[in-house]
Amino acid sequence: MDTLNSANDALFVLLGAIMVLAMHAGFAFLEVGTVRKKNQVNALVKIMVDFSVSTIAYFFIGYSIAYGVDFFSGADALASKNGFGLVKFFFLLTFAAAIPAIISGGIAERAKFNPQLLATFALVGFVYPFYEGIVWNNHYGFQDWLNVAFGAKFHDFAGSVVVHAMGGWIALSAVLLLGARGGRYGKDGRIHAHPPSNIPFLALGAWILTVGWFGFNVMSAQSIQGISGLVAVNSLMALVGGTLAALVMGKNDPGFVHNGPLAGLVAVCAGSDVMHPMGALVTGAVAGVLFVWAFTLTQNRLKIDDVLGVWPLHGLCGAWGGIAAGIFGAKALGGIGGVSLVSQLIGTGLGIAVALIGGAVVYGVLKKTIGIRMGTEEEFVGADLSIHKIVSSADD
Repeated sequence: MDTLNSANDALFVLLGAIMVLAMHAGFAFLEVGTVRKKNQVNALVKIMVDFSVSTIAYFFIGYSIAYGVDFFSGADALASKNGFGLVKFFFLLTFAAAIPAIISGGIAERAKFNPQLLATFALVGFVYPFYEGIVWNNHYGFQDWLNVAFGAKFHDFAGSVVVHAMGGWIALSAVLLLGARGGRYGKDGRIHAHPPSNIPFLALGAWILTVGWFGFNVMSAQSIQGISGLVAVNSLMALVGGTLAALVMGKNDPGFVHNGPLAGLVAVCAGSDVMHPMGALVTGAVAGVLFVWAFTLTQNRLKIDDVLGVWPLHGLCGAWGGIAAGIFGAKALGGIGGVSLVSQLIGTGLGIAVALIGGAVVYGVLKKTIGIRMGTEEEFVGADLSIHKIVSSADD
């Protein structure tokens, strides 16, 4: 029976890893559909290569920092329990690799290709697993302190804060250090629109992400015995709430409509296992409103050129999700309980702090040393010239 359970769990987590891996195609097409046509090739190459660099960084460094596990114990140890430890690494890797995929959308159309790969290695190898280990592996006694002081640990079932808020707030640091795209904001204060290049690609990316998200959330149980239909239905209700709220708030704009379900899903990750479906619906709806409002604010008023709106979508909606778990996870509002709003506020705040500091250090050092922004001519042409040379030579 133990062997059967191990095999079932290994298959369960492997299927989750494959579904989340497929989400990276969603990240790619969402970016491809949003950026201008001249930068589409760069976006596709960047997502694929970022994932590969993330794998190396997490395999050799990050996973050990977060969980104290290495892969140098011999084949017998790695194959134990039907290789469950290996597929768990694969599953958690796809979460870690979401960090640079999120950042990619914010810094699109003016970031240098090679420095971004170095940033990916540093973030996935060191910054992300530092906070991941605190939340999901009880490092430094932080969770024990919250439990004693406020009656519950910081609860983030599937990564509203650990993954999404981290990625979004790191992206904010990078976007601010990069500056706006050339010609985005005129000297007279006028805003020059860079509309999405391909709405069907944008919609395809959103759909791929939405479907894969059920692997992201449901498979976070990491065992057959732990699976819960509540997580699936809460994910459904949150995406619906986010979609409808973005539809109304965004006045039928297709870009907002297709980001609405993503906002809802980002927000419900943390509390999807403890909320009532009505709580998940409200959580998603608030996230949809928050995304449209914050995206408009950053682009038009604050003049922060976050191309895909990853700070509003992942940073703010992820932080809202961490807080919402403490609100709608409470028994008084129909939840299962076992959460503390104070713990959720503190845990979310810590995640934001680690992301902002880590992002500022990584991108700040790269900016001072080798530069993170393309030259004016390269930016005018489009993507990093090395990528265009590859495509041009193939065309020839």
